[in-house]
Amino acid sequence: MTIQWYPGHMAKARREAKEKLKLIDVVIELVDARIPLSSRNPVIDELAQGKPRLILLNKSDLADPNHTKNWKVYFEKKGNAVLQIDAQKGTGVKAISQEVQLLAKPLTDKMRAKGMNPRAIRALILGIPNVGKSTIINRLAGKKIAKIGDRPGITKAQQWIKVGKEMELLDTPGILWPKFEDQAVGYRLALTGAIKEEILDLQDTTVFLLRYLKEQYPERLKKRYGLTEISDDVVEIYDEIGKKRGCLMSGGLVDYDRVAEILFREFRSGMLGQISLEIPTES
Repeated sequence: MTIQWYPGHMAKARREAKEKLKLIDVVIELVDARIPLSSRNPVIDELAQGKPRLILLNKSDLADPNHTKNWKVYFEKKGNAVLQIDAQKGTGVKAISQEVQLLAKPLTDKMRAKGMNPRAIRALILGIPNVGKSTIINRLAGKKIAKIGDRPGITKAQQWIKVGKEMELLDTPGILWPKFEDQAVGYRLALTGAIKEEILDLQDTTVFLLRYLKEQYPERLKKRYGLTEISDDVVEIYDEIGKKRGCLMSGGLVDYDRVAEILFREFRSGMLGQISLEIPTES
C-alpha cells in the first residue's frame, strides 16, 4: 500500500509560511519523539532559511526514553537547540520561552546597542499534522486559543498569538510534503496520527508495526498479548493475538480487521509501553 496525504490547504500553508519568514526571528520545529526523523518535514529546512531553530521532541512520554535521549544528542550535534516535552501534561513547556529568548539574544543585543527597546520575539511554530502544536500554543499562552483535536488537519489558517510580553507565535497548519520517498515514513506517520485514518489500510499498517515490534520490542508483544513465543510469520502472530483477544468469526477464523484495530489503538494509546519507531543509530 502507498500512503500519501497532501490536501490543498497544506500547499497554501507552505506558501503563506514562506511569505511571513521575513518577520520571523526564531523557528520552532515540533516533531514526534517516537519518529523524530520521519516527522521532520524536509520543506522546513527551506522555510527556516538559516533562522535560529528550536526542535521540540513532543510526546516524549510515549517514546522510548533511552532513544529520546540519544535523539536529543543527535540534533544538538547538528547545531540545534533541543527540548524534550510532553504537551499534554505540560512537561518541559515552560522552558520553551526561555530557549527562544536565548536563541534571539544576538538580535535583542543588537537592538539594545542601537538604543532601542527590544520588541517581542517573533517565532514561527511549524510541524506535521497532529503533532501537538495547538496544545503547546495553548499552554504557552495560558488560555485556549488554538483548536485541539486527536486528528490531523484541525488548524486550517495562520494566526498570531501573544505569549506574555516576550514572544509572539505565528501558528500555522500542520504541513506534510507531496511525496514520501520511503514508504516506511508513511507507515510511521500513519501509526502516530499524522495521516487521516480514513485513507489507511489498518491491516497493512499494523503488519509494519508488528514486524518492527518483533525485531525491537519482542518482550512488549509477549507481555501485552500473552504470547509465549514470537513467530517469524506475521500472520501467525495475528492469529495468536486474535485467539487471545477473542477476535473470531464463524468457523473459528480470526477476524484480522479486529486484530488490526486492537494493535493500532493500543499502540496509539501507549498500552504497549514507551516505544520509538526510529532509532538514532539507524539514521
